[in-house]
Amino acid sequence: MSIGKMNTFIDLITTEVTKDSEGFSTVKDTIIASVRAYKEDRYASEKWANMAAFSEANALFRFRRIPDVEVSTAMVIVCNDGRYKVTSVMDIKNRGMYIEVLAKKVVESSG
Repeated sequence: MSIGKMNTFIDLITTEVTKDSEGFSTVKDTIIASVRAYKEDRYASEKWANMAAFSEANALFRFRRIPDVEVSTAMVIVCNDGRYKVTSVMDIKNRGMYIEVLAKKVVESSG
């Protein structure tokens, strides 16, 4: 994978829900890392059709492994076009060099 394809800047974020003294919940985001990534949106291709087990995922991110950071499904990815909940994390070819993440776009509900 060439660095030229990694043209999307992303933030890996963990979220923590805390309650204040009055019992109201607040969500606190903590940025774990900011990196460049390759992003591919879901479309009708054979590759995406073969990923039927992850049918809820609508975006794929690939980026270099970050030392001392364990990417998990409890994380969120934020990029220029929205917020994505991580649904699957995989080490590409088990070499410890690149991480592939399948994610689902988070849609804010109004009302």
